[in-house]
Amino acid sequence: MADRFCMVVSEGSFDKAMMPLIMGNTAASMGMEVHVFYTFFGLKLLKKGIRPKLPGMWRFFTGMMVKKMMKLNVPNYEEMLKQAKELGVNFYACSTSMSLLGVKQSDLIEGTKVLGASKFLDLAADSKVTLFIG
Repeated sequence: MADRFCMVVSEGSFDKAMMPLIMGNTAASMGMEVHVFYTFFGLKLLKKGIRPKLPGMWRFFTGMMVKKMMKLNVPNYEEMLKQAKELGVNFYACSTSMSLLGVKQSDLIEGTKVLGASKFLDLAADSKVTLFIG
């Protein structure tokens, strides 16, 4: 079994955006190989220029949450994403979800790989840790 950490992200809210980055960056810092698969509404988190918001009525408090994070020296979404890339975290967009939602490769952040569910399951099958965030 590989020293691998795999996550599936299926929702696109602020909390669902931060969780895989916090967990992925931590795992990568510990020397693990990290793979994050974004599917369905989680796919929007890989779009260029995205600024995720808290879910539902909480979305109005996203700015307050970001300010609180700044005070606690917790990096924001863009900084976490940059750190993840530097640490070698692998980001995958679900090819089927891309077709369903009309998302093109050119819409996605640099470095995103497009992958089908079966190929991701091959990675996850040989993983020490697999999480579903959604």
